[in-house]
Amino acid sequence: MLKKILIANRGEIACRVMRTAKRMGIATVAVYSDADARAPHVLMADESVRLGPAPAAESYLNPELILLAARETGADAIHPGYGFLSERESFARACADAGIAFVGPPPKAIAAMGDKIESKKLAQAAGVNVVPGFLGEIDGTEHAVRIAGEIGYPVMMKASAGGGGKGMRLAWSEQDVREGFEATKREGLASFGDDRVFIEKFIESPRHIEIQLLGDQHGTVLYLGERECSIQRRHQKVVEEAPSPFVTPKMRQAMGEQAVALAKAVGYYSAGTVELIVSGADTTGESFYFLEMNTRLQVEHPVTEAVTGLDLVEQMIRVAAGEKLAFGQDDVVLNGWAVENRVYAEDPYRGFLPSTGRLVRYAPPEAEAHQSPSRLREGLGKRMSPSAGQALPQPLPQAGGENPYTRVDDGVTEGGEVSIFYDPMIAKLITWAPTRAAAIDAQVAALDRFEIEGVGNNIDFLSALMQHPRFRSGAITTGFIAEEYPDGFTGAPATDDLLRTLAAVAAFAATAEADRARRVDGQLGKRLRPPGEWIVRVGGHDHQVLLDRDTVLVDAEPLDLAMEYTPGDRLIEAEIDGKPLTVKLARTRTGFRLTTRGAAHVARVLPAHVAPYAKHLIEKVPPDLSRFLLAPMPGLLVRLDAGVGDKVEAGQPLAVVEAMKMENILRAGKAGRVKSVEAKAGESLAVDQIILELE
Repeated sequence: MLKKILIANRGEIACRVMRTAKRMGIATVAVYSDADARAPHVLMADESVRLGPAPAAESYLNPELILLAARETGADAIHPGYGFLSERESFARACADAGIAFVGPPPKAIAAMGDKIESKKLAQAAGVNVVPGFLGEIDGTEHAVRIAGEIGYPVMMKASAGGGGKGMRLAWSEQDVREGFEATKREGLASFGDDRVFIEKFIESPRHIEIQLLGDQHGTVLYLGERECSIQRRHQKVVEEAPSPFVTPKMRQAMGEQAVALAKAVGYYSAGTVELIVSGADTTGESFYFLEMNTRLQVEHPVTEAVTGLDLVEQMIRVAAGEKLAFGQDDVVLNGWAVENRVYAEDPYRGFLPSTGRLVRYAPPEAEAHQSPSRLREGLGKRMSPSAGQALPQPLPQAGGENPYTRVDDGVTEGGEVSIFYDPMIAKLITWAPTRAAAIDAQVAALDRFEIEGVGNNIDFLSALMQHPRFRSGAITTGFIAEEYPDGFTGAPATDDLLRTLAAVAAFAATAEADRARRVDGQLGKRLRPPGEWIVRVGGHDHQVLLDRDTVLVDAEPLDLAMEYTPGDRLIEAEIDGKPLTVKLARTRTGFRLTTRGAAHVARVLPAHVAPYAKHLIEKVPPDLSRFLLAPMPGLLVRLDAGVGDKVEAGQPLAVVEAMKMENILRAGKAGRVKSVEAKAGESLAVDQIILELE
């Protein structure tokens, strides 16, 4: 068995690998940049080594520095986590040359599958279904336009070495190809060091489904079921689940056997994923096509762990140590349902723009897990356990009972920074339950309890997705978000019953605040009783709330409300008609901001005798900023497409800002002429910094 593993990554995946390594009795080494000197993964490790400055190219993506750190600490293995180094054949080969085990597939397999063009050719040769497309060299934009026309729109342009949603553009017309081809090349070069692009037919009504593979160095390759990853934004996965609501047992077997055939064709071992595009319109399940093979552990691996009972990181370590898999294909049984949501530092209310800054408050929901082993885990207990008498951290929660559980994988802590240099993912929230509906309901409840302040985040949006009728029905495609939120996200719609409930919660909290205020010493006159009758304005409507010792009335209708609130509480656990509801609460000048079920609701709470005078208050009109082009997030101004005196039209591209390794095109909000330019290409921008002004 391996003795010491260096984890060549940061954040939640570094912490994830360390948890399993420690449980197995293996020492761990963390590497870090200057930006991560006090990060959780550094504090968790037995040893740590500084790599260099914050930019990833000068630290985490520098293979020479990683290998030097491994040699200095005496690590006998390197786990690359996700991303760049995990998919670089040269790095895996360098590890082997240095006598260090690479916890991943062999260099030959990485090389074969790392190039999307060559991998499609290999897949075709192995009998795997492939999407029609052009796999040769593309000379330039004009050549790309001709190829796209021959294939037939819509087409997808992809960086050959791309992954993680980067270096991808969907083109519905010639104009889209002309605008996106060069950007795709630049993203591929910036993120992967390779600007080659290929073009393929875009499957309409597509579902993104992937097969998890696991193989050893003795010729065994197994498939561990599928994951549905169709809920995406800008080709970046947002929600994953296992199994897929679309896949039948027959379809699962066909997909799995093709994936295994491809893996065996390239001599693959360790964990890997074959990604497929599936036509949702074909209910026979026969229209699935090879997209790519990811030669690494995937971000969404926890949902597979939840339904199989396997620790995939543990299996990767054992395979790297030369052990045989201790189970066969017939032992793999899918149990229950698991859903994962990716919590990102991005603001869905502002077009999902990346958000950076300090995590002023970070309080994820507490993990709720039972430890009943799954059938597979139970059968492998003796063969997979570490040496007797070893004190180990708590294992991963295992499926197998009737009670849902919650798991949070993260690598941040309260007071930490979300940096512009790295991926904006804060955490992964995973829930398991016996049924899909119960796993989704557990997500909604857990998201209500997830507290993040200081940076924008997508918690409300994730909750809205979990409650959306179309998502709950399973009738999803990769276009779900664009189709259901064409005008952006403004919060999950609230029912009248929910708004009435929030009115009651706000009135209850206001009564508690008033009761505390009346108890302050030194006040003139007699102590007043706190008001029991309130007018609460929420959702654009006024609600009359009456509170007394025995009754809560909202608009003269009784409400069965049970809750506790002490002034200063940020989270309220309430029961309404016997059903639990968690509400995040923040004080405002005239009431409270109540956040629950995927939206924030501002409640104005006034005593009933004061409320009639509110109509006389003058509302402050916000200033008109439409003449300015503002930086929507901190980032680098890559390109400026307009100068002083230029005439521009509404929707015209004016600038390109790069943030968190993604290019964002900024467009004119209205027609006009450029009056002044306040920034130049190559300049770092702060959020809301003026780039140019129109007249």
